[in-house]
Amino acid sequence: MKSGMKIGISLCLGVLMCLNAGCTGKKSAAEEPELTYSNPLSVQFGDPYVLLASDGRYYMYGTGAGAVDGFCAYSSDDLIHWKSEGQVYRGNTPDSWAIANFWAPEVYERDGKFYMFFSADWRKNPTNEEENFRIGVAVSDKPTGPFKELADAPLFDPGYPVIDGNLIEDEDGRTYLYYSRCCYKHPVESEIADEAKKKGMFDSVEESWIYGVEVAPDLTHVIGEPVLLLRPPVKLDDAQSEWESRSVTKGEVGRRWTEGSFMLRHNGLYYMMYSANYFGGANYAVGYAVSEHPLGPFEKASNNPVLEKNVEKGGIVTGTGHNSVTWSKDGKQMYCVYHGRTQKTGDERVVFIDKMRINENGLLVVEGPTTDPQSIQ
Repeated sequence: MKSGMKIGISLCLGVLMCLNAGCTGKKSAAEEPELTYSNPLSVQFGDPYVLLASDGRYYMYGTGAGAVDGFCAYSSDDLIHWKSEGQVYRGNTPDSWAIANFWAPEVYERDGKFYMFFSADWRKNPTNEEENFRIGVAVSDKPTGPFKELADAPLFDPGYPVIDGNLIEDEDGRTYLYYSRCCYKHPVESEIADEAKKKGMFDSVEESWIYGVEVAPDLTHVIGEPVLLLRPPVKLDDAQSEWESRSVTKGEVGRRWTEGSFMLRHNGLYYMMYSANYFGGANYAVGYAVSEHPLGPFEKASNNPVLEKNVEKGGIVTGTGHNSVTWSKDGKQMYCVYHGRTQKTGDERVVFIDKMRINENGLLVVEGPTTDPQSIQ
């Protein structure tokens, strides 16, 4: 995913200092201790997204961290030590279309500007919908803001609530937006829903689905109609049904999610990572699907989920999901950035970073969740 738009790639978990020994009296690289980190990081974000900007610094954006009417950011030189940059975008102002429930910001650098895609409740709500989310764009001259909305309306209105906007610029220069249609007022028939009804668990099961659509070069509007790309399984014997239906089968809530998409390109294929299950529950987990084209069709991977709770294996982490992906500065190491919970953090979502890779056979693997000290590379 090497393009003019910095798609939040590039993540380095520290640098080993290479100093020559000799008359300088300094230690050699071999004598320098390895810089390590441990999860979770000291950042209380949901939906974390990391951008390596052209100034050489990392910037993390996410949901929460005390910003009830917008978004905060953190900066880092090594992705271990984070400095608060305060609130970088503020909505719910008289001239803002976005008024509440500010979620999942992602920032892209393009032509000297920084563009923030985010979800929020739309001020326009004539039927008083409880969930009225749309995706909007704000712009700034700096990664630390202030970000100002490009327009007094969302990017587009598909006629249903949407969240979790994610972009990729393709090799031909075209840009695509991926987003999740919310579960709200979207009951779907399936064998999983039938079983839940028979057991008296839920009267219906609502679902969220992931769509893709092309975006204009100036990021002001979409081009064409959205295309359905991913949805929860319909059949009980589908290999993905068990892990994607846990929020229903465990009795948490009568909803199944396909959300938090992150697209990356590798060896000519498009890898879409996505999250399933209730974001506020223990069973939130990450899988992925692969396609030869940016708008599908996508095939879900046989090794899903690639990231999930580890308490059944003696760990302390639950609720792992809504990830982004980034790389080391030299482009050799891939990292998965996501939120999760531990026994200590309780309901508070905190940031984790773990190594990930795509094997020679095309399988994507996340080496987490971890809580033990990790080496840099």
